[in-house]
Amino acid sequence: MIAVGYTMIYGVILLINFAHGEVYMLGAFFAVTFISFLHLPFYVAFLLSMACCAICGILLDIFAYRPLRRSPRLAALITAIGMSIFLQNLAMVIWGSRPKPFPHQALPAYFENTAVSFGGVNLTWFHLFIFTITIVMMIGLNLIILKTRWGKAMRAVAQNQKMAALVGINVNRVISYTFALAGALGGAAGIMVAAFYNSLYPTMGYVAGVKAFAAAVLGGIGSVPGAMVGGVVLGVAEALGAGYLSSLYRDGISYAVMIIVIIFIPAGLFGKLIKETKKSM
Repeated sequence: MIAVGYTMIYGVILLINFAHGEVYMLGAFFAVTFISFLHLPFYVAFLLSMACCAICGILLDIFAYRPLRRSPRLAALITAIGMSIFLQNLAMVIWGSRPKPFPHQALPAYFENTAVSFGGVNLTWFHLFIFTITIVMMIGLNLIILKTRWGKAMRAVAQNQKMAALVGINVNRVISYTFALAGALGGAAGIMVAAFYNSLYPTMGYVAGVKAFAAAVLGGIGSVPGAMVGGVVLGVAEALGAGYLSSLYRDGISYAVMIIVIIFIPAGLFGKLIKETKKSM
């Protein structure tokens, strides 16, 4: 889900939003805040946190990236790295730097019960909840992109911003909408990961962001289906590497996969190579 956010933003404005991992981190902290201090039910906190992360995505676009729309790509890239560091430190100021447990008492009691058991593998209702939410969100995102007016506008802006503006599309609004969708997906992922591993901390978005970027590159940066497949392939590779080699190599596998793909399949599994031609004066 984080990889999909990366690839959506890149597909529309050709920007690697390195601050996207921090939006994922904020989703987890928003949920804990809503549950611990406002005493909201888990599902309500889940939806509110997604909304807050969508707003964070819009604010990132408006204040950090929109002023640099006509600047060289390197300027926006450096800004993205700066926003990542800024959000990490902002989270430390607000919630502290030490890891915090997720308030499991707020989770539905049946989440801990075994739902499916086969071949010595036991899946709880929480596993199925994560799997179902992820599938539903991915299907919903594809329907938004392919079947709605906003989706058509996003594809038009991704193809040619100037022509999209000439036919009446508000380019800035479409880009902000893309950041909102990506932020909501990242926030949902952060909540589910923090609840599953019972831990959240301000720098949790860094490693997750790197892995998501590797998954997006694997699938083909700019391709939403590719990001989905890349995330699954990378997750399976990590699990097999940790199981048959050592859990110490889990994070290194992400970097190794990204390097191998860049060397042998530069466009990724679903990406397309585009040749740029220089105009002669």
